[in-house]
Amino acid sequence: MDLQASGPPSDSPAAEAWRRQAITWRNRVFLLLDRLPLPVALCDPQGVILLANPAMAAEWGMLSGQLRGRSALDLFHPRTPTRLHPIAEAVRLRRRSRYPVEVTWCSPDGVERYGEMDVDPVSDTPDDPPALMLLLRVLGERADTSAGEGAGPPRVSAVEARILALAAAGGTTARIAKAVGLGVDGVNYHLTRLSRRWGVRGRTALVARAYTLGVLDPAIWPPDTAGDRADEPYR
Repeated sequence: MDLQASGPPSDSPAAEAWRRQAITWRNRVFLLLDRLPLPVALCDPQGVILLANPAMAAEWGMLSGQLRGRSALDLFHPRTPTRLHPIAEAVRLRRRSRYPVEVTWCSPDGVERYGEMDVDPVSDTPDDPPALMLLLRVLGERADTSAGEGAGPPRVSAVEARILALAAAGGTTARIAKAVGLGVDGVNYHLTRLSRRWGVRGRTALVARAYTLGVLDPAIWPPDTAGDRADEPYR
């Protein structure tokens, strides 16, 4: 945000007060993004991720900071690549509009997911080069049916496995969030996603399912994952 270009003279007391107010509001916006259950990311004009909220990072079993510097096109695959052309033109001409793009991606556990991503060119002022705001709506997933019955238990990300283990030990959502470095909303997002994937309702049923699938080791206390069931790159 160009504080000097749109506010009072930089050497005035009013400028300092205006600057502090702008910083306060920006921090509030970041806090709001962190709490949104909708996956959101901000990219530069080339599609390189500048920041992402926990819900977006959870799609990859990562923490928010781990997505910074990654290209959105390396993560999400447009079903119709030509849909990107109007976005590139909007960035070049500094237009402001919303562009929906159907995308697919592969989660850390090997499940193909699909949804719609709204791409909004945004900037602090009309003359600034626009950044790209990405808002993802997850519509569903397609299980990998190529593996046979003997393929073994499903793999989960390391973050998901850690959450399951802490939940099995009776940890509250707040304690789990602190232990794994996520917000409460991020933990609930993972638990809801696992419940939908495994077709169970409630935390007790989810933990029981994790044991029957071999994700958690019944012979270990405190609860822990069973062998190498988590994808190590996502710790």
